[in-house]
Parts: sequence; structure tokens; C-alpha cells
Amino acid sequence: MAMPTMPMRFGDDGLGDGSPFQSVDWDDRKVRHTFIRKVYAIISLQLLVTVGIISVFTFVNPVRSFVQRNVAVYYASYAVFLVTYLVLACCQGPRRRFPWNIILLSIFTLAMGLMTGTIASMYQTKAVLIAMIITAIVAIVVTIFCFQTKVDFTSCPGLFCVLGIVVMVTGIITAIVLSFKYVPWLHMLYAAIGAIAFTLFLAYDTQLVLGNRKNTLSPEEYVYGALTIYTDIIYIFTFILQIVGRD
Repeated sequence: MAMPTMPMRFGDDGLGDGSPFQSVDWDDRKVRHTFIRKVYAIISLQLLVTVGIISVFTFVNPVRSFVQRNVAVYYASYAVFLVTYLVLACCQGPRRRFPWNIILLSIFTLAMGLMTGTIASMYQTKAVLIAMIITAIVAIVVTIFCFQTKVDFTSCPGLFCVLGIVVMVTGIITAIVLSFKYVPWLHMLYAAIGAIAFTLFLAYDTQLVLGNRKNTLSPEEYVYGALTIYTDIIYIFTFILQIVGRD
């Protein structure tokens, strides 16, 4: 089962009022470091919850059998995921207003976890573990790279917007073709494109959080920062899982 395709660059994409971005560096280094710690603390909790759900859906046989028989669990969680994602990505008010931003992010995380757990239940346990390890390595390497590199991914948001559209269109075409006849090489090609694209998205979103680039996230946008990086990591996992679990 492949994760349904959706545009991942909804929301504010300009600079100025109403945008999560700002085009100048923060003067206060302490504020930026506090912001980074807050974002990654939230992401750690999100990933912990998601890994827990995946583990239950993968290792607990009664639960695994239930979700395999009842695909409605997946589509119901996808509907919740989509609504909460759109609200948090597109609406500045809810994502900045405590405690509603945390409540919405928690619901989003649970929905994403159920979706990912359902997908993982369709694959062999070995493939799930390998995909987890590879995803963790990719996330760590990308984060270290973003700390060290002088390449500024945030200077070309238009390119990433086009990349998102390419992934979406490719996913739609692949889904249509595979609904008539399963073509292994086409599925693998889409998964590879998706994994590479979301690795680049992860680098872009990580630099927005770390700052000292052309564009950075506003200090009030810790929920937005956690939302984007967490989503990138989960999508990388699902695409890698499709590759390593192709049998």
C-alpha cells in the first residue's frame, strides 16, 4: 500500500505579514537556539509516538491482522491527517495560538502514526526495520549537512515548489497506472523519486529552522517547523519502505 499523494507545499509561501518566514537573520542567538531546541523536542516526541504505533502494528499480530483486514482505519486517519495538515499549514492563527496549536499537532501526529502503522503492517517486519534504520541515518546525515554546508536551499523556494508538483503529478499517474496493472519498475521509480525529493525537502525545511539563511522561520512558528520536518521524515520512511519491501 502506498501513501496517497498530496501537495506538500500548502500554506504561506511569501514573505511578510501572515507568512511563517522572515528574510533576515535573528539578532538574538539565544532566541534562535531556544526555538531550535523547542522544534526538535516536539519532533522527537512525534517520532517516538509514531515509532510506538508502527511497532504495535508490526509486532502485535492481532492488531496487525485487524488493520490489514480493515483498510478503513487507514482512510479515516488519512482524512484526519489531511484536514489537520491543511489547517496547520495554511492558517497562521491556529498554529500560533496555544494550546490549540499543540492539540491540532497532536491529532495530526496520531493520524499520521496510524496511517504509517497501517502501511508498515502490509510489509515484512525485516523490511520495516531496515526502512527505519535507513530513514534515521538519512535524517541525521541531512541535519549534520545542513549545519555544515554553505549551500542555501532556502534561496530557491520556487524550485522546491516545482519539485513538489512533480512528485504529486508522478504519484497520481503512478496510482492510475497501477490501479489497472501492477508495474514493478514504475512503482520503484516513483518510490525512488519520492525518497530523493523528500530528502531535499528535509534539507530545505531544516535550514528554515536552523536560521542564518536567506529565509528562516519566525520564532513563533515552532509548530510549523516541527510539522514540516516530521512530515518529511515520515514520507522518506514510507518511500524507502516501498523500495526495500518490494517483494
